[in-house]
Amino acid sequence: MAVLKKRFGQHFLHDEGVLQRIASACLAAPGEQTVEIGPGGGALTAHLLQRLERLHVIEIDRDLVADLGRRFPPPRVTIHEGDVLRFSLCEIGASGLRVVGNLPYNISTPLIFHLLDQPCIQSMVFLLQKEVVDRLAAAPCGPDYGRLSVMVQARCDVAPLFAVSAQAFTPPPKVESRLVYLRPIPHRIPAPDAVRFAKLVATAFSQRRKMLRHSLKAYFAADDWRALGIDPTRRAETLAFEEFAMLAAYRSPAEAGVQEPSTP
Repeated sequence: MAVLKKRFGQHFLHDEGVLQRIASACLAAPGEQTVEIGPGGGALTAHLLQRLERLHVIEIDRDLVADLGRRFPPPRVTIHEGDVLRFSLCEIGASGLRVVGNLPYNISTPLIFHLLDQPCIQSMVFLLQKEVVDRLAAAPCGPDYGRLSVMVQARCDVAPLFAVSAQAFTPPPKVESRLVYLRPIPHRIPAPDAVRFAKLVATAFSQRRKMLRHSLKAYFAADDWRALGIDPTRRAETLAFEEFAMLAAYRSPAEAGVQEPSTP
């Protein structure tokens, strides 16, 4: 029996109905490369193998790796021992990877950004803390909308699926969980604007109660707001990611190297 280790934030999913629904949601077809992150005791692994010919799993706990190797021998399951935050999934497949997992809550946000940087991934299905999924999928002006919402929605489509109660896990976590489907959209924010986009979003939400003309005064003057057609009295939480993308793409005449006409 697998021994839980607190340092890895482990909560093993045991509800067979939930496991079946997660395996169905990952939409992997026979022959496609699929990666399970954090298989733990292998409960979801077993359900995935009912649909797939082969599966890659990434597990950091070496004791669990040994158990998984006995339960799921190669060639159907390839086990990668290590920290997924340091792992390049594109070493498994150059394109079209489907990723699934019951993620430890303590690494879920950095892991999502780590995976969004890997162009080989086609889709991700993750069981996360419900509050995190609410933030990922939040719409502008809502109570859950913030920097995380903008940065993730700028890089992928987000579709919340179904809720999972704490009693579906061993041990039960102190929070509710929710399954979410993420589909990366390459180049939604053009590469030349990506760094500026991230800086603008971070700056605006660091002072989210301030009007844009104040929080982003280092970037835009009154004439810039008029040219953009964005009301500078709005606040960061009212802007969709498309509007932040517009801000990132905008260059004032001075930045663009355009000389103002001289007065005759």
